[in-house]
Amino acid sequence: MSIVCRNLKYLRKQKGWTQQEFADKLGIKRSLLGAYEEERAEPRTEVLEMVSDMFRVSIDDMLRRDLGDQKENFLEKRRQLKMGNSRQQIEFVPVKAAAGYLAGYNDDEFIEELNTFTLPMLGAGSYRAFEIAGDSMLPTPSGSVIVCHKVGGWDDLRNNETYIVMTNREGIVYKRLVKSNRAKTKVTLVSDNPQYEPYSVNMDDILEIWQTDAVISKTNSQSRMSVTHLADMVSHLQDQVSLLKKKIKE
Repeated sequence: MSIVCRNLKYLRKQKGWTQQEFADKLGIKRSLLGAYEEERAEPRTEVLEMVSDMFRVSIDDMLRRDLGDQKENFLEKRRQLKMGNSRQQIEFVPVKAAAGYLAGYNDDEFIEELNTFTLPMLGAGSYRAFEIAGDSMLPTPSGSVIVCHKVGGWDDLRNNETYIVMTNREGIVYKRLVKSNRAKTKVTLVSDNPQYEPYSVNMDDILEIWQTDAVISKTNSQSRMSVTHLADMVSHLQDQVSLLKKKIKE
């Protein structure tokens, strides 16, 4: 059974599909596909027939032959292509995958499952993209995609720049960051929408932090604000500035 299970996983990765995408094409639940790939269940005959038609591979080959155990096989070629490519693939974390990312951000296999894309304006490096939700960073609208690079530590953080910050308590958030002048143990996270109050986070509680390189948003999702609302925001922002000045001195 292990050979056919390995082959299912190999064929899926050959297409660059996530488990959910492959399961949808086969008309089965993602959890069942996961059980197949992890050798906890044996694929049904009708599933093997669909895979056989989809990939033009005989059922006998899937059952008896390790399709990935070939010289210059597809996955090896893809790894070599990535190593030789100066522009890295950008892994994309949509809102619906945020909970899974919180649990699997250190799992290479989980990261490999994420869809990827490239941007011509970015040079060599390791990037990740996060979809944001909510209105706390208006005028950046909900649904925007934040493309960023990982930050190493305190010395790499810059005041008033925007970051993706992940903690167990807050999950994934997109905020501006303000460092304290007196201690390296806390940072203050600030929303661009002044209706949201700033709050402090212990550096020890931060699991990952990514600095923004680009923001991608749909043209029809740009937020519009009334003059009254803008005036309220300015007034609230002035209050926040005063509060932040006090926090920085702490």
